[in-house]
Amino acid sequence: MVIDNSPPEESAAPEPPLACPICRGTEFERQESRQDSMWGLTSHKMRLLICTRCRLVLHFYEGNSIFDFD
Repeated sequence: MVIDNSPPEESAAPEPPLACPICRGTEFERQESRQDSMWGLTSHKMRLLICTRCRLVLHFYEGNSIFDFD
């Protein structure tokens, strides 16, 4: 009996493009940001995508920065 331990193949369906939840726009400006906690002990890196149609800002967390001492 042969047991196949390889992971199952996932379908190669392409991901849908990112769209603004307000205006459904698909073009964004890309910015980098950092936000500190209330007491300044934690710092978080974020990627900001700004919709070019309605200017809504989408925040994406990218982890703690080197300034995070927790």
